[in-house]
Amino acid sequence: METSQSNDPCTPPEASAADDAGCDLVTVPARQGLEAVDILRRGAGEAVGPVLHDDGGGTLGFVVPAGTAAGWDVPGSTCTGTDGRGLRLDPQPPGNGSDWLLPPGEADPATDPAVLRRALGEAARLIRAADSCR
Repeated sequence: METSQSNDPCTPPEASAADDAGCDLVTVPARQGLEAVDILRRGAGEAVGPVLHDDGGGTLGFVVPAGTAAGWDVPGSTCTGTDGRGLRLDPQPPGNGSDWLLPPGEADPATDPAVLRRALGEAARLIRAADSCR
C-alpha cells in the first residue's frame, strides 16, 4: 500500500501541497492556554505551533492543521475550521485586538491536535488542583 504525506502540517494529508488549505484555530481560555503552552514547551519533542492571544487577555488560539475542527471535542474549547479558506500564517497579527504569543517563524508550523489535547487536559487538571488549594 502506498501512502503520501505533505510536509506542511497546515495542509491535510489528503490535500496536495498546491491546495494550500491553511490551518484551523483551537481557542481556549487564556489561563488554560498559557498553562498548556508551558506544558508543550517543557515536553520532550512536543512542539507548539503559533499561538494567538487577544488584547483583552481572555483567550488564546492554537494554530492546528486544517481539518482538525471536524473531530475536535475538547470541553471548554472551540476549534474553528477554515472550510477551505485557510488561516494564513503571517507574522503580522491577523486582526485588531489580537497579537502573537508565539509568532509564525518562531514556532513549528502547527501544533499536533493529539499533543494539544493532552496538554489542555493536563492544564485543566493543574488549574483545578491549584484552585482547590485556596
